[in-house]
Amino acid sequence: MIAVRLIGKSNAVGLSRDLQLLADALEQCGCRVQVHAAHRRDGRQRRSLIVQTLARARAWVRDRRARRTAATAGVLAAAPLQVNLMLEHVWPQFLHTADLNIAVPNPEWFDRRDQRLLSALDGVWAKTRHTQTLFSQLGCRTAFIGFDSDDRHDGGVARERTFFHLAGKSQMKGTEPLLRVWQRHPEWPTLIVLYHVAEGRRGAGRELPAAGNIRWYRDYLPDEQLKVLQNRSRFHLCLSEAEGWGHYLVEALSAGAVTLTLDAAPMNELVQPERGVLVGCARQGSQHLADTFGFVDSALEQAVEHALALDEPQLERIGAAARAWFLDNRRGFAGRIGQALARV
Repeated sequence: MIAVRLIGKSNAVGLSRDLQLLADALEQCGCRVQVHAAHRRDGRQRRSLIVQTLARARAWVRDRRARRTAATAGVLAAAPLQVNLMLEHVWPQFLHTADLNIAVPNPEWFDRRDQRLLSALDGVWAKTRHTQTLFSQLGCRTAFIGFDSDDRHDGGVARERTFFHLAGKSQMKGTEPLLRVWQRHPEWPTLIVLYHVAEGRRGAGRELPAAGNIRWYRDYLPDEQLKVLQNRSRFHLCLSEAEGWGHYLVEALSAGAVTLTLDAAPMNELVQPERGVLVGCARQGSQHLADTFGFVDSALEQAVEHALALDEPQLERIGAAARAWFLDNRRGFAGRIGQALARV
């Protein structure tokens, strides 16, 4: 029996889903799972230089003891293995509480504090091949687990040739450049945009662009209403500057939509030409360990025109391939977790 403590922020959106999806997969593998939802106090400790220094010292002592035990006994103890699985960040205050510490990072949020603690980790589990490459280059022992997302498919909803963009509260979904391009094309179909900017955040209270073919939803929608919108629109625009996994992108694939995303890693790892449309882009900069990208306006225009020119059988084939990939990925998730556990 392996006892796993999942440690990560519970933010009521993507990270909360990460915790639940990982817990479910680990339980399928026979693990005993405890979830620690990190709160503000945990965040302060993660940023504390004193806590980080103490964590590195404890890790050094632990490694010396482990090597000495292996040299004299040659076997691991028979007691249940204790594993900390840390989502998005390294949480130094917990490193000494388990036999093994493994990170499940999102490169765009893996900051300098996390990077200083890489040597204290026993491994990195990567959601994408791109993430696996990044951390292998940093000298980490990596395993590819992929990931999973919620299944949003509803075959009872009739398709419409509209475009759907789910920005939520993120500032990194390419929303404002998308709106500027759409305003230049009143001949294009309706673009449905869900964009919630919380009070106090950049963009809160800003007037949203008005156009006859742009429909806005500023407030949170009930889940069933959101699911209808996801299935009704034939096309989804998922134009993230960077992604660690991309739940909204994978949810679009699950719904069998024709998904338009940037031709940059890791987005083009999830959406390939047979199951979506790739949009030309250019590197804009970096955020922590990730490069960030923005679409080229003319490339987006070409991609939208290409999508609109597809006939119904072509659209059905692309949507079916997208959903088939989603289901195949979902079936393999727990197995990849099991393989990663076997390696540690």
